[in-house]
Amino acid sequence: MITVNSLTKNFGGNRAVDSLDFEVRKGEIFGIVGPDGAGKSTLLRMIAGIMLPSSGSIIVNGMDVLKERAVIKENLAYMPQKFGLYEDLTVEENIRFFGRLFGVPGKMIEKRVPRLYEFSRLGPFKERLAGNLSGGMKQKLGLACCLIHSPGLILLDEPTNGVDPVSRREFWKILYDLLSEGVTIVVSTAYLDEAERCNRVALMHEGKFIRLGTPADVKKSVPGFLIEIEAGNVWKAEEALRKSGRFPDIIRESNTIKVFIHDRKGDTERIKKILSRGGAGKISMREKTPNLENCFMEIVMKGDKQ
Repeated sequence: MITVNSLTKNFGGNRAVDSLDFEVRKGEIFGIVGPDGAGKSTLLRMIAGIMLPSSGSIIVNGMDVLKERAVIKENLAYMPQKFGLYEDLTVEENIRFFGRLFGVPGKMIEKRVPRLYEFSRLGPFKERLAGNLSGGMKQKLGLACCLIHSPGLILLDEPTNGVDPVSRREFWKILYDLLSEGVTIVVSTAYLDEAERCNRVALMHEGKFIRLGTPADVKKSVPGFLIEIEAGNVWKAEEALRKSGRFPDIIRESNTIKVFIHDRKGDTERIKKILSRGGAGKISMREKTPNLENCFMEIVMKGDKQ
């Protein structure tokens, strides 16, 4: 569905997207994951044809985005972080209005609106003003407006940012329903748990993809074993490990410390001795299966050191 070659975007002296090469397959959810400023939004805007690249090419469904933007947009939907809903219009008025903007015939709008209500469960609220909806319902309405012209490709820029957990789950259920109908979805997110739900994921940092593959493949690409440590005094435990110089890549999560090690037996014994001398109190250690967040942090920290 999408082929990107040597894609670069500069803003003055700042390179937001740095020579990206990748493909998105038809009928998959492709996740772009990274912190604020990684270049996710810039990348999606270029794919949508809203922003021109500094160099490189983007092919969407066999067509060059730079040369055929008007044609491509007929089969593409782009939902930015803050979708431009008209808050003084009702839910249904917004959907119908966007249908007219996309050039959908009136009879086709009538046919598709009930289906969009079925997807989004917004039917009971169709007469409510968009400005009076919750954050999660606004995101679902934004998606419904994007779907009114039945696009084959949907680009979503952090669609669940700031949305409550229940609404996030409901939103992802809608995406899976769309996926079952053959729609291709590219979604950017700062939530690593959402990345686990994608068919393939790209970890983006400072304009580059530092890993790309299935969530399982990305996790396998990080060498070593992840050890989770609980200590009586977690602050002293963290300080002792950092001062030792042997385990600089420490991930602090609440009252636990996670450390990637390479020598399962030897490193475990070294950690116990360091913590014992460092006044960490009673400790317990267990090996954990790393999630994408653990792996992302490990990859970034090692890259920064290099």
